[in-house]
Amino acid sequence: MSIVVSLKDIVNALEEVNDEIHAYLNKVTGELITVTTEDLSAIEEGDDWSDYPDWQQAALEDARRVYESEDFIALPSKFDTHEYAIMEDFCVSIEKPRLRDEMLSRIRGSGAFRRFKDGIHYHGIQEDWYRFRQQALEEIAIEWLEDNDIAYTREADQKS
Repeated sequence: MSIVVSLKDIVNALEEVNDEIHAYLNKVTGELITVTTEDLSAIEEGDDWSDYPDWQQAALEDARRVYESEDFIALPSKFDTHEYAIMEDFCVSIEKPRLRDEMLSRIRGSGAFRRFKDGIHYHGIQEDWYRFRQQALEEIAIEWLEDNDIAYTREADQKS
C-alpha cells in the first residue's frame, strides 16, 4: 500500500527548514525527520559519537538513517521555498497602492526581512501575511508531493 502523508505535516516541516535544518520524508513509511547540517556532517565523516549525550545520539541516529537509506527524500530546501519571493508576491498582492508601494520599498536592500516584519506589524497586516505565506508553502508542498508521486491528504490526523 502506498503512503498517504498529511499536507499539514509537510508544510510544518517546510517551516522548520533553514540553513542548518533539513527535512526528509521516508517514501516507504511516511516518516518525517529533520536533521541538522552538523549531524549529517558527523555521520558522513564517520565521527565517533558514543560519548555524546542521549539527546544528541538520537539526533545522530536520525541523521544516520537518512544518510544510509535510499528511502528518505529531501523536502524542498530553504532556497527552494524562496521566502523573499513569497514576501514580494505578498507585497504585490496588497490592494491599497500606497501600502503596496511602501511594503515593496521595505523589502529592497539589506535588512529587507526585518523591515518587512516591522511593516506588517506596524500596519496590522501580519495575519494577512501569515495566511498568504501558509498558502504559498502549501502550493510548494503540493508541487513537491506530486512531483514525487506521493499521495497526500489535507486531514491533519491522516497516517499511512
